[in-house]
Amino acid sequence: MAINTQKVLIGGLAAGFVMNIIDFVSNTYILGARMKAESDAFKPGMSDQMMTGKAIAGYIVMDFVLGILLVWTYAAIRPRFGPGIKTATYAAVLFWLLASIFMSGFMHMGMMSAGLWWTFAFIGLVNFFLSAWAGAKLYSEGSVA
Repeated sequence: MAINTQKVLIGGLAAGFVMNIIDFVSNTYILGARMKAESDAFKPGMSDQMMTGKAIAGYIVMDFVLGILLVWTYAAIRPRFGPGIKTATYAAVLFWLLASIFMSGFMHMGMMSAGLWWTFAFIGLVNFFLSAWAGAKLYSEGSVA
């Protein structure tokens, strides 16, 4: 059966919304001070550059794009693995692995400590699980009507 593009967008926007909420809370209240200290230790003033309005808008848009891609991946693997939370978890783990590999570059360049990387990895795993589950809940292959 074909992927229901409208439901991918609906589920993807929901997943992106969940990602944005978790990212806001974790990056503002949980990791904010630590991220600021480590980025400024790497390059003074870097944390201010990362928090401009343009940068924040980019983070928000990127979470929605990731949400849509996450639900699209769920929809693509759903015929093989079946609908539901188990398949959404597979999609979430794939995205988490890719994001963790990407983020490890920051650790290897000295932009973040291993401890901060592991904290990001854990929060990212929870974020991708909750986002994928929310998006998958709204996805179906039936008609939109």
